[in-house]
Amino acid sequence: MDFKSILRTILKIFLPLFFGGLLLWFLYREMDVSEIWRVIKEGVRYDIIGISLLFGLAANIVRGFRWGLLISSLGERFKMSNVIYAVLGNYAVNLVLPRVGEVWRCGMITKYDKISFTKLLGTLLIDRVSDTIMVGLITLCIFIFNINFFTSFFAKNPALLEGFQSMFNSIWIYVAAIIFLAGIWFVFTYMSNFTLVQKAKAMLHNVWEGMKSIWLMEHKVRFLIETFLIWGGYFCYFYITFYAFDFTRNLGISVGLIAFTMSSIGVAVPVQGGIGPWHFMVIATLVCFGVNESDAAAFALVVHTVQTIWTGICGLFGVVALPLTNRELKTATAV
Repeated sequence: MDFKSILRTILKIFLPLFFGGLLLWFLYREMDVSEIWRVIKEGVRYDIIGISLLFGLAANIVRGFRWGLLISSLGERFKMSNVIYAVLGNYAVNLVLPRVGEVWRCGMITKYDKISFTKLLGTLLIDRVSDTIMVGLITLCIFIFNINFFTSFFAKNPALLEGFQSMFNSIWIYVAAIIFLAGIWFVFTYMSNFTLVQKAKAMLHNVWEGMKSIWLMEHKVRFLIETFLIWGGYFCYFYITFYAFDFTRNLGISVGLIAFTMSSIGVAVPVQGGIGPWHFMVIATLVCFGVNESDAAAFALVVHTVQTIWTGICGLFGVVALPLTNRELKTATAV
């Protein structure tokens, strides 16, 4: 590995972590650290948080089964355990390199089950789009039935709304999008004889074959049920932690759903484990519902830290289990 590759890897790891840590420092810099520490030491039912962790693990296992449905629609044979371990390991990799875990899990299934990597990318796109649609639908429902919350949220955080407005008001975004699309059209229309372009076309064709899996699968109803189970599990993973703190215990399930939705939006930011954006979304949401800022900060710090450690442990198990279980299979075959 040359110096440039090492530098790129270091930047991919530490640049997102730096910005996440900077946001975290900005959030906590003026808070009462002694009060936050008091809540962490004396005001948390860690046994309840421990129960919540089981729902997060269950949701990720169901995610493995759902991805298996998409892969099976390609007509490929594979070990379901490999898919589940790859999904678990995906999250451990993302804790080091944001968004790289998705590519890693496709690579693991290609390695151990000999399935086309580009076809797996197609199924992965469907997997992620399904989640984006779910978050979008949940956010839309929350917005429709809790318009007062969003009015209050953006009133207390005007910089967010101004950022969105300035982004979409800038003509350069639209100019860049047009140039980008025109460039792709030109390359694929007038440079189709180039070997690199032909390879790109073949890759896109395989990705499309993988994306078609949603229409080809036999168990579409099961796919929908598992999608709801995944997000139901994630909600329980988050909401049960409300009962571990005196100041969130009585807020109710509707507030839990709003806070969960806002935290899910925070996780979408490409930072390891959503560190920083997740805390901001959760703290700002809880404050809107009358929770003291120091208490909200303690809640975010405890829940995110415990759940991140849990995700890392489960992910490392998946990473280690993949080569071990497949080595055992190879040994048995050789004998």
